[in-house]
Amino acid sequence: MAETTRGGGSSSPSIERPTVFIPDAWAEKADAIAYDAETYPPPVTLICGAKNTGKSTFSRHLLNTLLTRYKRVAYLETDLGQPEFTAPGCLSLHVIDKPTPDLTILCVKTPERCIFYGDVSSKRDPKTYLNNIFSLYDYFRMQYRSSRSEISRKAMLPLVINTPGWIKGTGYDMLVEMLRYVVPTHVVKIRITVDSKNLPPGAFWLDKNEEVQVNVIDIDAARQDSSNRSVLVRKDARLMRDLRLIAYFRQCFPSDMNIMTYKELAHALASLPPYQVPISAVKVMHLHCKVPNDENFHSLNATIVGLAMNYGKSADSEPCVPWCFGLGIVRSIDVSNGLLYIITPVPRCSLEKVDLLLQGFIEIPTCLLQVSGCLSPYMSTNVMHRIEAPDMNAQPRCQSHAVKFMPELSTSFYSSILLKSVVKKG
Repeated sequence: MAETTRGGGSSSPSIERPTVFIPDAWAEKADAIAYDAETYPPPVTLICGAKNTGKSTFSRHLLNTLLTRYKRVAYLETDLGQPEFTAPGCLSLHVIDKPTPDLTILCVKTPERCIFYGDVSSKRDPKTYLNNIFSLYDYFRMQYRSSRSEISRKAMLPLVINTPGWIKGTGYDMLVEMLRYVVPTHVVKIRITVDSKNLPPGAFWLDKNEEVQVNVIDIDAARQDSSNRSVLVRKDARLMRDLRLIAYFRQCFPSDMNIMTYKELAHALASLPPYQVPISAVKVMHLHCKVPNDENFHSLNATIVGLAMNYGKSADSEPCVPWCFGLGIVRSIDVSNGLLYIITPVPRCSLEKVDLLLQGFIEIPTCLLQVSGCLSPYMSTNVMHRIEAPDMNAQPRCQSHAVKFMPELSTSFYSSILLKSVVKKG
């Protein structure tokens, strides 16, 4: 089991794995944030800095430290490419009640609220990215920071906000917008030795004449060796994204099921009975791209989609941001019979609320597509559940669809080799 050490302490793990080194300076700053006696409501802490500086590690360490004082801590994930607790392409708000002592292990958690942005970078649509973050933060404020009398002092939660490492150009502008909207009580800036890659000193997001009480904390990236070089290992971004997706879809199976390799998981997914969904039961929203109407559903084939609920429009006639229940793989499509076949770990009770499929640019890991000995028919005849089309004349939007259980196994697999996606980038 991996070891997490603090300061100059040492340990002897029984299994040799990477050790997360928490410098004394990091631990002291985390303690100061968590046990700031003057912080009420509880602290809202945003962690920022360049890529590969340890933002995620410090965020999770701070989360664990806060849990020593508070029973629950909120965690807002804004890093699309390397999220801590969800699959890539998602922005999410979590409410955590247990620490994660092993900071080296990928940890998948079900968020309280999730928005599927559909890409691993915000470069394609910065405005939508920011609006999605603001929607999640507004939800947090409404649920856990409101001044309404029904929310007691004890019910208010601290918040940790993890940010991406894009801090130049448009990335810097978005970080400034985020800071100005959230108005955190603490901002932790992690610095590296190359000063040109660091953020400006002080409360850089505020105008000169603005007076906002904020505690700006500067810390150095974790350093351990005799040459004062960073001990943070540069991550293979694509590999880490694939690992997070693999961990996410591993949830389709019981945790005690013997799946030890990518090949075994791919075979397990290939034989997993899918959900059968009538095309008429869902709408499709293509994110960041345009698709010809006659290829609307063909473009979904063998893709990862967000399973969401459409809330229509708000009081000011602006479209509401759809909450996402999770991700699914569109394994095959039967256009002639109007059916979709979807694999997902999302619970059945949540699936019954889904009426919107969101397609972005999150791809199925190649290792999950390479399954020998599996047929790839266009149509699947045996399914786990058949989610019937809702009564279109029914008034309530959230009426549950009838679901029938089909116990037979399916041997079909993703039919990407039979169909060509016609997605056109906008």
